[in-house]
Parts: sequence; C-alpha cells; structure tokens
Amino acid sequence: MDGRRRPARALTVTVPASAPAITGSCLCGGVRYEAGPPVGPMGHCHCQTCRKAHGAAFSTTMRVAREGFRWTCGEDRLGSFESSPGKRRSFCRNCGSHLVAAWDHEDQLILRVGCIDGDPGVRPVAHIWTSQKAPWYEIGEDLPCLAEGRPPSP
Repeated sequence: MDGRRRPARALTVTVPASAPAITGSCLCGGVRYEAGPPVGPMGHCHCQTCRKAHGAAFSTTMRVAREGFRWTCGEDRLGSFESSPGKRRSFCRNCGSHLVAAWDHEDQLILRVGCIDGDPGVRPVAHIWTSQKAPWYEIGEDLPCLAEGRPPSP
C-alpha cells in the first residue's frame, strides 16, 4: 500500500429496484452477455492474478448472480483458464478480452467492468488486495484500501 490512510466509508452497493440488465462484450464483438444487477460492490482489484490477466495495474470488478447471467452471442468463442484452484477466468479466444471469472463453489460471477457496454449504475467503493499492488502504481483516489480480500456484499 502507499501508506496514506483513507477515510472510512460504507462499502455497500445500492441498486435501484428497476435497474436494467447489464450487457457486455469483448473487444472484437464476437462474445456478448447479459446479466442482472450487481449483487455486491464494485472494486479495483490489485491482486497479482488480476494484474497479469489484464496487463494493467488493477482490474475493476463487480459481482452478479450466476442465475441471472447468460451468454447472448459467441459462447463457442470462449476460452477459459483456471488461474487459482477452483477459479476460472473466461475470455474471448479471438481478441483475448477477459470477460468473467467464477469460483466453482459460489453462486456469483465476477464481471470485468471494462467489458460492460453501458453504465452499470454503481461506482467503485474500494481498492482491494492492495498488499499485492504493482510497486510502480500509486493509488490516488480517495477510496478505502483493503490489503486482502474484497468488500462485503450487502
């Protein structure tokens, strides 16, 4: 972590009851999905596997219910990689966009917010796994930083 303290802030998400479905797609447009509203807070993940999977300082993620998720196009173009025991990351085999991750034992999927097509109606509430952040990246936002784990779901 960068050593600066962030003010305490509630780490919850409030989604309007009439929230529209979330749609997302890969860079080439060959894979598309639809998901229900978020079931947990959005956060910037600094863990080593997210950094390497995305080639970036962090990956912004958000959880949705597995039962409300469906591929609408290009499911046959998907590849997957087990990045941790029991966690699979799904990506487009054509363009490489990382779209979704899922733990085998959880009823939620982790969307990669950069592939969402519109505004999901929520904003990031924290930087997570900052104990593994890239040493060259300085966190500049005024969001709480969690050294390990993720913000609790409501």
